[in-house]
Amino acid sequence: MYTIGITGGVGSGKSTILNYLSTQYHVRVIKADEVGQLLTLPGHKCYEPVVEEFTDAILKKDGTIDRKELARIVYSDRSKLEKLNAIIHPEVKKYILKELEREEKEDRDFVFIEAALLIEDGYKNICDEIWYVFVSEEDRIERLVSEREYTEEKCRSIFANQCTEDEFRAECDFEIDNSKTQERTYAQIDTRMKSYETL
Repeated sequence: MYTIGITGGVGSGKSTILNYLSTQYHVRVIKADEVGQLLTLPGHKCYEPVVEEFTDAILKKDGTIDRKELARIVYSDRSKLEKLNAIIHPEVKKYILKELEREEKEDRDFVFIEAALLIEDGYKNICDEIWYVFVSEEDRIERLVSEREYTEEKCRSIFANQCTEDEFRAECDFEIDNSKTQERTYAQIDTRMKSYETL
């Protein structure tokens, strides 16, 4: 089984690439953010620790965590973001490692792991290689403002907590330029996937 990590700044289009891989190739995709959402649901591993750290102020009426409110708190205070990451990320990694074991037993050829903090959280140790999805900061801001209704200030505060372009490139094995057309992006993926046929 070949395990590939996919990373890149927020708004770079990682989900588009993963959707393409899922539909065109027989791969399993694991998104760290979705695992984190699962683990912070009531009754799951990270729910109580997060509520204890951030108080009932982050809860909706139904008792679930208000992710927008939590994001607002942590992205305006780096120390709070670090506390949240310290609670969630180790548990996410444990969950993903168990999933990798399960997929290997089922003879899966490829598993893709997507995480914004893939490099910072040490996934390089469990991935055979890491792909970096590149889109310039200005283009990402434009996408996030139009598609997610983020403010430019919010975009830049998130960028400040992620690797720079140079840091991503230094740590990754393959780069996808996702700043042009989808067809060009898909062609880069297809070429890379074909290269594994000789392994």
